[in-house]
Amino acid sequence: MTSQQRPLSPHLQVYSWQITMMMSIAHRASGVLLAFAALAMVGWLLALANGPAAYEQWRALLTSLPGQLLLFAATAALVYHLLNGVRHLVWDTGRALDIPSVYRGGYAVLLLALVITLGLWLAAFPGGVA
Repeated sequence: MTSQQRPLSPHLQVYSWQITMMMSIAHRASGVLLAFAALAMVGWLLALANGPAAYEQWRALLTSLPGQLLLFAATAALVYHLLNGVRHLVWDTGRALDIPSVYRGGYAVLLLALVITLGLWLAAFPGGVA
């Protein structure tokens, strides 16, 4: 009798993808992105403190297309992480823990994160991004 090579514990190949799994992974990823965004903000503040030449380099980076995409991603990560954190706080009170509520809350967080992120960018740049 030969033994089969099977995983010792469940992993991503065993589970089917569902919103609860994706929201958990996205929450962790958004937290990591926000940590890097915080470091970038420190860099921006240091450039601001080091005078016009250093600040101009950061301004040029942040107004370029890659810079704008990174700023948009950081905004989306911040909004998503905040909303999903509020969702977790609701769960901590013992509410919305049944499966239909968990799914409704997940879809609501995704929709609200998209709407709020776009709203923030439209409010910040009413004439379009430079």
